[in-house]
Amino acid sequence: MKYTYKAITDVGSTITGTLEAESVDAANALLSEKGYIPTRVVTDSGSSELWERLQTRLTKIKPQELILFTKQFRTMFKAGVSIMEIFRTMEAQTENRRLKQIIADIGENVKSGTSLADAFARHPRVFSPLYCNMLKAGEASGALPEVLNRLIYLLEHEHKVKSDIKSALQYPTIVLIALGVAFFVLLTFVIPKFVGIFKASHIDLPVPTLICMYLYQFISTYWYICLGGVVALILGLRYYFRTPQGRLVRDRVLLKIPIVGPVFTKSAMSRFASIFAILQASGVTALDSLDILSLTIGNAAISKEFDKIKELLKEGKGISGPLSQARFFTPMVVNMVAIGEESGNLDEMLQEVSNHYDDEVTYAVSQMSTNLGPILIVGLAAVVGFFALAIFLPMWDLTKMVH
Repeated sequence: MKYTYKAITDVGSTITGTLEAESVDAANALLSEKGYIPTRVVTDSGSSELWERLQTRLTKIKPQELILFTKQFRTMFKAGVSIMEIFRTMEAQTENRRLKQIIADIGENVKSGTSLADAFARHPRVFSPLYCNMLKAGEASGALPEVLNRLIYLLEHEHKVKSDIKSALQYPTIVLIALGVAFFVLLTFVIPKFVGIFKASHIDLPVPTLICMYLYQFISTYWYICLGGVVALILGLRYYFRTPQGRLVRDRVLLKIPIVGPVFTKSAMSRFASIFAILQASGVTALDSLDILSLTIGNAAISKEFDKIKELLKEGKGISGPLSQARFFTPMVVNMVAIGEESGNLDEMLQEVSNHYDDEVTYAVSQMSTNLGPILIVGLAAVVGFFALAIFLPMWDLTKMVH
């Protein structure tokens, strides 16, 4: 079978061509034997190339893969390996299709004279503004390995916090799904059978049974309206939450939800302190740090506060003063920032705040699971109990008629 390939030679130039091979793996082996590093090998047909492009675009880059990529980049750069050799080696070793393509693209851009930070910034869906600005600060200061160390710590920290919150929400999510399934099964399969028996017996149906009966009749008659309404609501909310106003409303509501809201607030404080500390230690100015934080804090409601803080900061009011006037920032954060400004150890104070809120988030996440569990179980019991009343109350009347 004929294959079209794109590969990198031993001198770093990119070549393309065709060759005959039994499979893609065999084609890769042939190119490797010639001393080439294959970057793309596809069958010589437009449809196959289109399919490969689609697969590459749909491939996700996991946080663990991004962390590993950054660690490998840091290690090789620190060892004195040239930039182009780093990208060639990492491209050959990376298994993720999309990341492999991105590494090749970054290598080509750097080779053509683009700065490292700008080359990474051309892939904003993979490398955040924080990531690119950290690289920019490392290039400007000549301390890229140290900056990469801080960036790796931050990526691992972010991944851990998100994983902990996601794990804590798994149980509530399963219970809510079970609640929805139980409601649907009881309403559409169980209740109608009993209602037919009760009607045939000419007994007065109690309120819970009547509610279930009317709900079933409405759903069975207008199921397409119900389905369309649910789909429209989901799509409408997804579209709305992608708008700036929608994200702002959603994130404000999230911060106010009991039990869950405090977890998101503490997580945001931890993220703010850790990112700000690392940016300060890397030589990024306070205003630039706030711009980066506004894009990476992960909550639109808190991001909006940074605009007010920046305006006050431009007036020469320091950081602690504007922070105290902003919403959502806790007194501990404000006080520690004030102490850091006075002592000249702002990055150290912020790191202390980050460590404190890391512990707070861990505790709050465990408490969230503990507190949500009983509430969800009560909700599940209420649904099942309601349907039990809808069945057993008329059944009790039916047994009295028999006696």
